[in-house]
Amino acid sequence: MAGHSQFKNIMHRKGRQDAMRAKMFSKLSKEITVAAKMGGPDIDSNPRLRLAVQNARAQSMPKDNIQRAINKSQGGDAEDYESIRYEGYGPGGVAVIVETLTDNRNRTAGAVRSYFTKHGGNMGETGSVSFMFDKVGEVVFKPEAGDADTVMMAAIEAGADDVASDEDGHIVTCAFENLGELSAALEQALGEPESVNIVWKPQTVTEVDEDKAATLMKLMAALDDDEDVQNVFSNFQVSDEVMARLTAA
Repeated sequence: MAGHSQFKNIMHRKGRQDAMRAKMFSKLSKEITVAAKMGGPDIDSNPRLRLAVQNARAQSMPKDNIQRAINKSQGGDAEDYESIRYEGYGPGGVAVIVETLTDNRNRTAGAVRSYFTKHGGNMGETGSVSFMFDKVGEVVFKPEAGDADTVMMAAIEAGADDVASDEDGHIVTCAFENLGELSAALEQALGEPESVNIVWKPQTVTEVDEDKAATLMKLMAALDDDEDVQNVFSNFQVSDEVMARLTAA
C-alpha cells in the first residue's frame, strides 16, 4: 500500500488513534452536512450523502452524530463550504493531492501552501499532478473480512476492477461512479467495510529514502491535522525497512 495508506499505518502504530478518530468524525460530519445541504437530506435520492453516511457508518460513527450532521444542513446557520482541490510536489518530487472543504478559500490556500513550503515541497496549479492519478472508488476491508481468495471472488462478482490484499487488509477498487453499488454488494458478501471512499490512485509510485520519507510524514501530518483538509493522496512508496524505522522512531 502506497502513499497515504502507509502514513495512516504509521500514525495508528504510534498510538494516535483517539485523536485521529475525533478529527475523522469531525471531517465526516462536515462532508455529511455539505452533501445534505447540496442534494437534500434524503439518503435514497442523494448519492453523495448516501456515500458520506455509508463511510461514516463504516468508521463506527454514532447514529446520533450522523443525524445531527444531516439536521445541521437544514438549519439557517449551516456554514457555506466549497470543495477545493490543491496539488503540488513534496520532498523527492512526489506528487500530492489535497482535497478540502472550506468556508474561506484564502485561509485554506495560505495554510496548504505554507505546509508545502515548510516541508520542502511546493504547491502547483490545479491539474499539475492529478494527471498522474486515476480517480476511483475504493472499499477497504480489515483482514478479518476473509482471505485474499475469498475477497477476490466477492469483488469479481460485485464488478470490481482490482483487489490488493496484504497483512493490513484488502483494498477493492472500481470506477468511482459504481462505488455505491459495489460497496453495497461487498457489504452483503463480506460484512461492513472499514471505509468507502472516492480516491486518487497513483498510476505509478515514487520510492523515497528515509530522510525524505521522514519529511514527507511531517508534511502529510500537517495537512491531515488541518480542519479544512478532508483527504490527502500521494504517490510515494516507502520500503519495509524504512517503514519499520519510522514506526519505531
